[in-house]
Formats: sequence, structure tokens, C-alpha cells
Amino acid sequence: MPPAKKRARTRTYDQAKIRTAVLAQFGNVRAAVRDLTPGQLAGPAGLGDWTVRELAAHLTMALEAVSRGLDRDEPAGPALALLDWPSTTAPRAGEVDGDVRTLAAAEPDLDALYERTEARFTERLPVTERLPGVSAAGAPGGRLLVTRVGTMTLADYLATRTVELVVHTDDLNAAVPGLDVPYDRQALAACTRLLADVLAAKAPGASTEVRVPPYAVVQCVAGPRHTRGTPPNVVETDPLTWIRLATGRTRWQAALDDAKVSASGERADLGGLLPLMS
Repeated sequence: MPPAKKRARTRTYDQAKIRTAVLAQFGNVRAAVRDLTPGQLAGPAGLGDWTVRELAAHLTMALEAVSRGLDRDEPAGPALALLDWPSTTAPRAGEVDGDVRTLAAAEPDLDALYERTEARFTERLPVTERLPGVSAAGAPGGRLLVTRVGTMTLADYLATRTVELVVHTDDLNAAVPGLDVPYDRQALAACTRLLADVLAAKAPGASTEVRVPPYAVVQCVAGPRHTRGTPPNVVETDPLTWIRLATGRTRWQAALDDAKVSASGERADLGGLLPLMS
């Protein structure tokens, strides 16, 4: 029997930089939400029948989930692999929906909710001097947490927070005309890279090169391996279009029709592989 194929090595993320990126993106959202009018908050979020208020409340859960996990005793392993995380989110959608509605109804003062959430996060994950076995973000990256989708390492779970925050920041911008919440560069980069790596894990191979400048390049899809020169199969797009494709906000054919993505080569059609999460 031939040996089993080894899974590609998972990219690692600097925990201190990701912590900073998560807080920066959270701060960007908080500043925008603070200025929304009651009418804007009552408007549709474009995610089922959520309102913008419910979407804004949901964004606080990205940080609170980390704080809540650190409040609990460390569980036993094994840990969910980082690249398996996207596939675990959809089955929890109903549970998330109920929690979001409850939170939004219980918190009429969204800015106070954001302030309290940020304070708990920074208290549970303070910046510290580098010590042996401890990251600059104040806790071992290998520390296990209980999350909604299973046990994960702190370092991996923090990386997933960049996806939650960037994706829902984009949702917020789409839901409120004229709103332009900025994206922290490090958060956008981590989100882009993580979702690109998920594609490479889902469709292992080296016949197609997917480029998302300036943050990510991955090879994927089984077929003849490219060795030199320009690859025969190339997909290229910008970070936000890639994130929308990976999360089902934009469909593959629509992105092609709108010239948001270029694809050349017989193995450059990613339509059957997307979205990666929803």
C-alpha cells in the first residue's frame, strides 16, 4: 500500500502581531458603529434577516469568544486544525443566530458593549515582555481553548478572528451606504492568507497558481506540476474579491464577468471549489 499523502505544512502567525491586528480592526469597527444613526442600525444587514444592529453586535463576539475561552480551564486535546476551521462554521449558524439576537436585544448601548468587550480581551490577553514559552501577547500560543466549533490552540483561534472581523467589516460596509470602515493591513493580510491556504488544502496539487497580491500566492489543483516560467494555469484577484469569493459573498462567474478576477488555463476554473466557508 502506498504511503498516505502528507498534508501541507500549515502557515504560522505571529501571535503578538495578530493580537494587534485584531484589536486594530475591532477599533475601526467600533469607531464606525458609534456614529451610525438609529435608522441605519435598524436597516437590513444583508445576512438573512439580521439588522445592522445585530451585525454590529455579532462583531463583538469575535473578541468575546477569545476572552470566554481563556476564562475556562484548559481542555484536553486534540485541537482542531486551523485549516479545518472554515468547514466547521456553517453547522453552527443556527446557534450563532440565536446568540446574536439575544445579545443585540440585551445591549441597547453598542459602544458600551464594544468598550467592555475590548477591555476584557486586553485584560485576558495583555501585552507582556517576551519570556521563555510565552508570547508577547501574554499567553502561550499552544494554550488550548474551548470554542464554539471545538478545541483550538490560542494562536490558531486568534488567526480565525481576523477572518471574522474582516469578513463582517466588509458586510457592514456593504449594508450601510456611504460607510467606509478601513481594513487593518495586518488583519486583511492574515485573513487573505488563511483562506488561500484553505483552498490549497481543499484542492491539493501544483497545476494552478492563485495569486492575491500583495498578500498570498498558493498552488493548488491536481495535475501537471509547474516547474519554471509562467504557470499554465493562473488565477489572480484582489484581497477583498478573494475573501468575498471564499465566503460566498461573490460568485465565481459574477467575479469573472465583472473583471474582478482573471483566470487563464484549463485548470483555472475555481467555481467548483468555492465558497470555502459561508
